[in-house]
Amino acid sequence: MADTVAAIFERLKRLAAEAGLLDVEESTSYGNPALKVGGKSFAAVKNAETIVISISLDDKDHLLEMAPDIYFQTDHYVGWPHLPVRATMISDEELRLRLTGAWLFRAPRKVAERFEHRPRS
Repeated sequence: MADTVAAIFERLKRLAAEAGLLDVEESTSYGNPALKVGGKSFAAVKNAETIVISISLDDKDHLLEMAPDIYFQTDHYVGWPHLPVRATMISDEELRLRLTGAWLFRAPRKVAERFEHRPRS
């Protein structure tokens, strides 16, 4: 189990780096491995099957409807801007996109502006 959680966390770190996300900190959230920006968690590994991302409530509802095989919700997350993700069901491409969105949702404005205005290669 610990190896699986570590592997999922390595995947999150790799995808965040590939996306070029700025000022990402490796940390914990409620005892779980997490990625933070500006001291705020935007993605965490809840367990060997689940990643939790930060997301606006509108976007959350859209993803729950669009891909219930990937995204789900428990009573704990109802009404909160966090969305559980089935780690084995989400592709790297989709997860990179969701990590970028979660990072933008949580990043301090000045950091987000630096990211959005950086030169693209």
